[in-house]
Amino acid sequence: MSRLSLTKASLTKQKQQLKTFGDILPSLDLKRRQISAERANAREKLAQVQQQRQELETAIAHQLPMLSNYLIDLKDLVKVKAVYLEKENVMGTWLPKIKQIDIQVQEYALLGKPFWVDRVVELLKLALKAEIERQIEQKRVKLLNQAERVITQRFNLFDKVLIPQTKANIKKIEIYLADAERAGVVNAKLAKGKKESTR
Repeated sequence: MSRLSLTKASLTKQKQQLKTFGDILPSLDLKRRQISAERANAREKLAQVQQQRQELETAIAHQLPMLSNYLIDLKDLVKVKAVYLEKENVMGTWLPKIKQIDIQVQEYALLGKPFWVDRVVELLKLALKAEIERQIEQKRVKLLNQAERVITQRFNLFDKVLIPQTKANIKKIEIYLADAERAGVVNAKLAKGKKESTR
């Protein structure tokens, strides 16, 4: 850290810095609060998606107990073909957002499989979509947590370090300049007094 210069120019510079810091602080606080609100929304959405997924698992267990029959091959019946994401800018943080989910259903003989396989296909498609949504929502929450941590660190840097330090610098410079001015007046009076006494 550079040594503080105790001059009027330095005082002006410190006052300008303090004004700049004061202007930045409210915008950082607003951004921090908005990111915090977005994070709360993302957590709520994640909880909803997890609840839907849980309800879906319960529905599958109740409606299709026949899934435990290992003689009927359901392997690779339904799988995710592609997930298309787009990026969403939320307060300067880029978050993934689902654009489209393509699910592939393997063709099967309608007469070669039991009637309930159609319901299994429906529920598996819903379960796969719910799982992908859960993963994306988790990623959004994680990114918003990181963004909130970074903006909070910046806010604290300005609020607890830079602004108090700048105020202390201003006070130090003002005291030094006032002392120097008083010393100058005293020296001028002493010099004037000496000059008059030598006459």
